[in-house]
Amino acid sequence: MNPVPAVAALLLAPALVAAGADLAAGLRALDANVLTPEERVFHSLDLRRDMQARIAEVNRRDREAWTALKSRADWEQFVAPRIAALRRSLGTFPPEPEKIPVHHTRTVEGEGFRIESLVYESRPGVFVTANLYLPAQPPRQMPAFVIIHSHHNAKTQSELQDMGMTWARAGCAVLVPDQLGYGERRDHQPGNRQDYRYRYQSALQLSALGESLMGWMAWDTMRGLDVVLQRAPIDREKIILLGSVAGGGDPAAVVGALDRRFTCVVPFNFGGPQPETRYPLPADVDATFNYLGSGSWESTRNLALSGRDGFLPWVIVGSLAPRRLIYAHEFSWDRERDPVWRRLEQIYAWQGAPQNLAFATGHGRLSGRPPEASHCNNIGRTHRVLIHAALEKWFSIRAEEYSKPVAAEELRCWTPELRAQLQPKPLHELHAALPTNHAVADAKRLAQLPPAQQRERLRAEWERLLGEVNPVANPRVSPRGLVNAEGFDAEKLSLEVEPGFVVPLALLRASGSGGQRLPVVVCVAQQGKAAFLAERAGHISTLLGRGVAVCLPDLRGMGEVALPGSRGQQSEATSQSATSLMLGQPLLGARLRDLRAVLRHLRSRADVDATRLALWGDSFAPLNEPGFADPLLGEGAARLGEPAGGTLALLAAAFEPDVRAVLSCRSLVSPRWLLGSRYTYVPHDAVVPGAALAPDLLFLAAAMPDESVRTAEPLSSRNLAQEPSVRGTVQFDRASGKLSLRTHQARETASYGDWLAAALLRTPGAANRN
Repeated sequence: MNPVPAVAALLLAPALVAAGADLAAGLRALDANVLTPEERVFHSLDLRRDMQARIAEVNRRDREAWTALKSRADWEQFVAPRIAALRRSLGTFPPEPEKIPVHHTRTVEGEGFRIESLVYESRPGVFVTANLYLPAQPPRQMPAFVIIHSHHNAKTQSELQDMGMTWARAGCAVLVPDQLGYGERRDHQPGNRQDYRYRYQSALQLSALGESLMGWMAWDTMRGLDVVLQRAPIDREKIILLGSVAGGGDPAAVVGALDRRFTCVVPFNFGGPQPETRYPLPADVDATFNYLGSGSWESTRNLALSGRDGFLPWVIVGSLAPRRLIYAHEFSWDRERDPVWRRLEQIYAWQGAPQNLAFATGHGRLSGRPPEASHCNNIGRTHRVLIHAALEKWFSIRAEEYSKPVAAEELRCWTPELRAQLQPKPLHELHAALPTNHAVADAKRLAQLPPAQQRERLRAEWERLLGEVNPVANPRVSPRGLVNAEGFDAEKLSLEVEPGFVVPLALLRASGSGGQRLPVVVCVAQQGKAAFLAERAGHISTLLGRGVAVCLPDLRGMGEVALPGSRGQQSEATSQSATSLMLGQPLLGARLRDLRAVLRHLRSRADVDATRLALWGDSFAPLNEPGFADPLLGEGAARLGEPAGGTLALLAAAFEPDVRAVLSCRSLVSPRWLLGSRYTYVPHDAVVPGAALAPDLLFLAAAMPDESVRTAEPLSSRNLAQEPSVRGTVQFDRASGKLSLRTHQARETASYGDWLAAALLRTPGAANRN
């Protein structure tokens, strides 16, 4: 063995290390911004403008469709497919049971009424706690009420007790269940308004399963009516559903649309003007009213696919005709100008039942304080005045207000003995069990396919979830300057990937590589190219030093064109993501379209070797500390993970067959990991509806060369670092159809640049396929 090369390498090593350090320092110092300050502000609002324009278009089409309706037949032809689409959007309902299992655990006797505490099983393993108010002396037949409480309080709140006692004393049965995550169905720690956070996170987890919070609430409510019908002699012509203000009216309207056993529905704050809507309404309200609404953290108010498929809130409420409807508002209501009220009047006229339409209203405005404004937690006494009048007229229910609320403990439904018998599981454990069979079945099916068909299968399944992911056209390129730095060149560009959306990017090459066709790594992170350079400069310098170009794009709503501020529950980012779902596509699908447009541009360049592309998705959001306590509202928010970069890298590789390697860092190895805890600390736009039941993107390993798909620093649903056993290079065993991870040693981040470079520089076809 000749010792000279080894000695030379030892002598050169310090110089190479120093050169690499200098290059990394230069990368960190690079101004990664492509746009001017004014342009950055403008393009950070691209998503907002796009959403507003698309909402306006939905409303325009809706006005045209309404104007074209001239008869009852027209209306019924219009509404039927929209309510069918509503039902499909909510998820998969189980088969309707012949009989609901019900456990009666205690009874409270009152003045002219009694209260039964019940636990019923609405679907396998899902138990609902409810109070059933009954007359002390039940009549031969009685009207029935089901009340959906607001997102403020559980079933024991005083207004709910008042209504239960009042109508029970009037000879009615009244069921008040705890909604998912409230009262005795709470799986999280108690705290002031802590239920709001859990409601939001439950909705995210259900969405990942292809289900919806609205769908589960609706099913629980319909099964609650089954319970009432099982336990009391009910007059089936007198079944009333009330939905409270703030998150109760929405499911009441939906349940009424789906279950025609309810002969009267009272949805508060749903269908027309909201408490936040300008009052009084403007003179041009017919042309400007937002019938669709827009997204927020509260998924029951902004139903996914409602804009795309036309089941706008007013359509859902209108579908209740000709049954009795009390169109209810928490505060002052501009009856003369409300365009939805005029539509409802016309629908009921077409049905020949104008007498079946009534209203209830409060006074004042949302911004006011009691007594000037009729704020309530559920349905206040003020609001019940007109409700009582309508119910007496329609059903001869003569009620006198009664209020002697009992302590919440007296209305408790669970007992220690019943818990020991039924062993209820936390909701997230039920969720986590649902996708397991799907994952096993997917693995077996994919194992039987050749690699090309495996990738095709992945594409088909994910395109169904993501919507349109093909670039609309070749992007329009605008050069933004060239930076010649020490050891590298940075070309700055902006790509107009589609009208209204610009992707700024930087393309880095080692100095002196001009005229060469270089392999390229495309790097994506929510925090953008500037954070990538700051956090991964050492790895990028390794790539440049080995003759690999690096492309750093900021996709819509990311990096340089991101909205400033929080991406948490109450943020505009959450509202935009929810609005996008209403309009028919997860934002991740649109971002994938942007990323594929970037790849299309790279393939068109003479200085890029389009046969040697790699993708690196990453995140630089801080992790939560091991052992951290999940904070209550008011104690500060938990840190959110940002898994979109890693997910987009895997998705793009599924859709782009010439991608040689994928590195997914600080992401969720599988969407099923969202279900691993009762808490899910990721942004709204990181969750793709139905993704937890889709084939795992890591099955890319079956369709790509060995050692070409790698995960690193993966996250848990609580934004914690995962164990080393779930980090490494993905392996696929074709015989068993199973995925595994060949783990890497400690300090795995040291090899990112070398690993990507090796994957790109090896001879095509040299790696064996599984």
